[in-house]
Amino acid sequence: MKDLKNIIEALLFVSPAPLSAERIRELIVYADAAEIKDALESLVREHQKRDGGFALHQVAGGFQFRTRPEHRQWVEKLLAPQPVRLSRASLETLAIVAYHQPVLRSDVEHIRGVNSGGTLRFLLEKKLIRILGRKEIPGRPLLYGTTKKFLETFDLKDLKDLPAPDEIQPGEENQDTGSDPGTEKK
Repeated sequence: MKDLKNIIEALLFVSPAPLSAERIRELIVYADAAEIKDALESLVREHQKRDGGFALHQVAGGFQFRTRPEHRQWVEKLLAPQPVRLSRASLETLAIVAYHQPVLRSDVEHIRGVNSGGTLRFLLEKKLIRILGRKEIPGRPLLYGTTKKFLETFDLKDLKDLPAPDEIQPGEENQDTGSDPGTEKK
């Protein structure tokens, strides 16, 4: 088990994206699903108990090492990351896609009351949403849904972790008004 845990820990450490238990199972063929699950649970507990600079989180359908929030300012100093800046229009559109997916552009525009083509393109470029396919109606319009990057960005295991709409208090939305092309009018 110790060797298995060390191998899984090494895989998680070098992986740029969350690794699912299924993907780990594909890589470590001698271990069964139960052994991998036990090893992952053990690693999560060990890193929680250790209380070090990073922890193992379950996110976006997999597991990933993430730095602890209390060390954020130091990590930001080193990396000087450029966070995704989302305007109010982008946040509104992203929320509509997240809660109503698969969703058509016309449905997004109906809910928002404005043309949302530019905002959807911006969110596609940022890889927060993706095209899921086409609806089988005349014109075959595109269907939109969220991506794994969306889950990672908002630290969600899956879409079930989204707050229920009635849990969201007015005024809690991000007040960042960074510019993006998603502010067009109808």
